[in-house]
Amino acid sequence: MRAFRGQPSIFSNENMEGRRADLQVRSLSLSFGGIRALSGVTLDVAAGELVAVIGPNGAGKTSLMNCITGFYRPTSGDIVFGGTNITRLPAHELTRMGIGRTFQNIELFPGMSVLDNLLLARHIHCRYGFGPAALFAPSARKEEVRHHRILEEIIDFLEIQSVRKELVGSLPYGMRKRVELGRALALEPRLLVLDEPFAGMTLEEKEDMVRFLLELNGSWGQTMILVEHDMSIVMSISKRVVVLNFGEKLAEGSPEEIQDHPEVIRAYLGESTDLGADGETGESGAADAGNE
Repeated sequence: MRAFRGQPSIFSNENMEGRRADLQVRSLSLSFGGIRALSGVTLDVAAGELVAVIGPNGAGKTSLMNCITGFYRPTSGDIVFGGTNITRLPAHELTRMGIGRTFQNIELFPGMSVLDNLLLARHIHCRYGFGPAALFAPSARKEEVRHHRILEEIIDFLEIQSVRKELVGSLPYGMRKRVELGRALALEPRLLVLDEPFAGMTLEEKEDMVRFLLELNGSWGQTMILVEHDMSIVMSISKRVVVLNFGEKLAEGSPEEIQDHPEVIRAYLGESTDLGADGETGESGAADAGNE
């Protein structure tokens, strides 16, 4: 089965200007009572970049993603997206602004089909009201056709044609991860936040996901923030890597710079581990390699 290799309509040239996705995080701090989850974190993501955020368990990676996507409100600091301060905006407004995400633990509806799960993401793009929908007026039918065309392009691209009518709960874990990526893409995000998209996947499933992400970013300019523990993947596909440790930014640079950074090796992967060798952490860093 071959993936869709034409340009999906959501990435057409006339839409690219509206997909600008510059993100600035400034001195972001987050506390839960006496626990400091983030402390003065600063991060910049330019449109078209694929930036990875790594760090040991409890480093604050998912807390940072939750602040960016509106699930947490930071204690202090600012988040600016596309020139707009979004620090205090709720998650549903950020989704409408163009921030989509996947989750560590898959957040799909297992009792619904793959196609129905993808259709749910199109609700923010529906322009018809209750009346036309109830009567299935020509305007509503025309818009439904457009939504289904976009979803079929995503289904073809992610190579999930054979399971499009299957219940999500009946699918293997790796395939569910692929469906969740599809649902995030159906939002037409300007910024795509991926929280451990490779967790629990087989080697073959990881290779497929890497291929999809590289094409999204390299060919179609999708801006992405990737949180991931598999260092072989991080170092091979990221343009820039940010390292967190105990809620603070420890280092930032190219994959090559991070591989040789002594503080990263000590704090994250242990003294003797080669950061890009095989994607696995050694004994000294194994405790840090689970889900955050």
